[in-house]
Amino acid sequence: MLTTHYAHGAPSWLDLGCRHPGASAAFYTGLFDWDVRPLGPEAGGYGFFQLDGRTVAALGPSAGEGSSSAWTLYFHADDADATAKAVEQAGGTVRFGPFDVFSNGRTAGFTDPGGAEFSVWQPRDTRGLDVVTEPGSLCWAELFVPDPADAIAFYGSVLDWQAQDIPFGDSGYTLLSTSDGGSTLGAVVRITDEMGAAGVVPRWLPYFEVTDCDAVVRAADRLGGTVVMAPQHTEGVGRFAHLADPAGAVFAVIASQPPQT
Repeated sequence: MLTTHYAHGAPSWLDLGCRHPGASAAFYTGLFDWDVRPLGPEAGGYGFFQLDGRTVAALGPSAGEGSSSAWTLYFHADDADATAKAVEQAGGTVRFGPFDVFSNGRTAGFTDPGGAEFSVWQPRDTRGLDVVTEPGSLCWAELFVPDPADAIAFYGSVLDWQAQDIPFGDSGYTLLSTSDGGSTLGAVVRITDEMGAAGVVPRWLPYFEVTDCDAVVRAADRLGGTVVMAPQHTEGVGRFAHLADPAGAVFAVIASQPPQT
């Protein structure tokens, strides 16, 4: 379970790089009842998605011509520069080196050895998202890669994550948690041949908590989105689906099953 008590390696920020921010904003505000808070010209078109005045994600123009729309997860880093060095030493790629975002914090972007992109956030004035795990906010993340063992070794070296394998279908499932003994932050999933044939590529997949998975899927369809994986239920977990927005950015929604008492 994610929290806003951010420790090193925990998901702390999330943004959508998109070709047409206005159209993407219309989709997500219609889907999740979010509001958009623009940050002004000096921020280069960047803005916040907010729920009841609390930031749940962000959006901005995609970097570079021909770039596709995609969600990017950011993980809390105590030292972004040290993390960039660790990424290179562990076999990853630095997509953009560490730089300051005004007085808000310091960030850097990477690609892991399996091809999945991610970023880190070293906070200053802005610690991270204002809310997680509540309906309409980030609650989980899955890493789809061809070789989970390599990914686990890489992220263990870079972000000090701990891993625990659990049985879950043909693809396997490895839970990830921060080294401080905090709660689980996400999981690694192996891309099977069937997944690859269906177009699944190495990526981080963010999950947003919802109260009614099927209703959100129907709304996404009405708003021009695509159902990538139809709703399904896993006992003890909840009902979830994978979706793509009209520009092709993939994400997931889940109506989590309350823990049994």
